[in-house]
Amino acid sequence: MTDYVVGDIQGCLDPLLNLLDRVHFEPTTDRLIATGDLVNRGPQSLKTLRFCKSLGNAFTSVLGNHDLHLLAIAQGIRTTTIKDTLDDILNASDRNELLAWLQQLPLLQSIGEYTLVHAGIPPNWSINTATLMAREVEGVLQSDLASSYFQHMYGNQPESWSDDLQGPERWRLITNYLTRMRYCTSSGQLELNAKTSPESQSNQLSVSFAPWYSHKSRIAKQDKIIFGHWAALEGKAVGNNLFPMDTGYVWGGSMRLMNLDNGECHHQYADTL
Repeated sequence: MTDYVVGDIQGCLDPLLNLLDRVHFEPTTDRLIATGDLVNRGPQSLKTLRFCKSLGNAFTSVLGNHDLHLLAIAQGIRTTTIKDTLDDILNASDRNELLAWLQQLPLLQSIGEYTLVHAGIPPNWSINTATLMAREVEGVLQSDLASSYFQHMYGNQPESWSDDLQGPERWRLITNYLTRMRYCTSSGQLELNAKTSPESQSNQLSVSFAPWYSHKSRIAKQDKIIFGHWAALEGKAVGNNLFPMDTGYVWGGSMRLMNLDNGECHHQYADTL
């Protein structure tokens, strides 16, 4: 069996299918693993969900912020914006089945020697701590508290971790770390407004804020972390044991597929499809 990891699909099914054809993906023996953001912004969100779900045990993913946004809209917590491309899912005859399947996906997964997460692991957390925090929120999503979770999910506060945090504020910060984080301090204080690359963001943030993965005191720096979310990184190398997978297909870049057995990466570029 070969495990393949794909970066943020974001409703762009055709390039994913091309990549899978290129590597001769076989669902009976191989597995496809996604870094989250299966939906939104691209034109094929419904087809993407249906395809991923149809793979059964040959597919798994972590939840991304766009996936959680879809679930919140479906619960009536939010309405779609002009940028969203989610109406085909919300109006589908099988929407409830698809959304229930989506909601049971984890926020963090261990795949062999790798840890898979949508945005990253804050520098003040070990992999074990991040896993425990992810499981806590996953439990909420699978409980009667799910509606309360979505009602309070949006927001940038609190911005710093404390073990004393409880309820919706605690869930929100865990979610923001795992699905929205780009810049933070070494102690895990979040800066969620900056979204561009570190090169273009230089001199615009306080010196204490830096990409989450760049802090020298980061606890999990010896662990192999696969992440998506940050398309502005363009998949460029950002350090040892770090594997950025969102190469921005939906923004005109490419979609990246990585063979976890040998580390080989394949790309489908938007202008060649």
